[in-house]
Amino acid sequence: MDEAKQIVIDIKSGKIKPIYFLMGEEPYYIDKISDYIEQNVLNEADKGFNLMSLYGRDVTIDDIIGHAKRYPMMADRQVIIVKEAQDLSRTIEKLAAYANNPQESTMLVVNYKYKKIDKRKALYKAIKKIGVVFESKKLYENQVSDWIIRVLASKKISIVPKAAQMLVEFLGTDLSKISNELDKLQIVLSNTNQITPELIEENIGISKDYNNFELRKAIGQRDVVKAYQIVSYFADNPKDNPMVVTVSLLFSFFSQLLHFHGLADKSKRNVAAALRVNPYFVEDYTIAARNFPMRKVSAVIALLREFDVKSKGVGSSNVSHGDLLKELLFKIFN
Repeated sequence: MDEAKQIVIDIKSGKIKPIYFLMGEEPYYIDKISDYIEQNVLNEADKGFNLMSLYGRDVTIDDIIGHAKRYPMMADRQVIIVKEAQDLSRTIEKLAAYANNPQESTMLVVNYKYKKIDKRKALYKAIKKIGVVFESKKLYENQVSDWIIRVLASKKISIVPKAAQMLVEFLGTDLSKISNELDKLQIVLSNTNQITPELIEENIGISKDYNNFELRKAIGQRDVVKAYQIVSYFADNPKDNPMVVTVSLLFSFFSQLLHFHGLADKSKRNVAAALRVNPYFVEDYTIAARNFPMRKVSAVIALLREFDVKSKGVGSSNVSHGDLLKELLFKIFN
């Protein structure tokens, strides 16, 4: 995220603000900024007396203000990091009193994860005047693949689009979890700077041939044999391939396919922009649209809603998820 990078760049150049309020649904960038400040703003000699970590569950706002108002010891600045500050959500507005008159020699960092403060209230307005309010927004699933590509490109590493999609479908949208897996993959890269589906299969354990991405592609191509092979694999490995995830991803695919049918301009660039997918995958939608007319797509979406309920045990408590998936495939193809 460009805003997070800019915050770090400004700190590196000495443009340090008295308060950094880091909030939002996505903890990855909150941790990145906070960790950078913790590790780099003070030198090792100053950290012993002038770096303090507090936890929201253990302190009050008055405690934080008390620590923030003291002067650094034998240094120009002290850094106070309040972790898990969302535990103080009921009283966080009381911090506005300090924000209106902060200690210039204190760098106060507030990690307010999974929530955000009301931008209409005094705290937000006070911090915006003198400090930084950073909101880390959760990425949508269709944005995470591009995020992976950008993060790796910054390290001069490329990734095959299918490989990026495999990671998203297996790990979800948790950027911290994805980042950890990318770090592992970088260690095993040998003579190439490209991450492939084969590399992911070997080192993370995601099958390059039997996964939700390949199932979606097989259904779109009306490759009945391959689709049933994948579903049979899922039935044999239910813990690694939960039905609720499969149904959710198929629902997303057919919803996008419905959108595709409604596009007047079906050029590769326009489809990629409208569906928010990598241009690499546009051909999959073009083929699927030929095999599934709009009326059939609507019927499949209704089917997926029905089987989503069934996968949660409503009306099918004695049927295995593997058998439910096979039944779903039968109805999709007929």
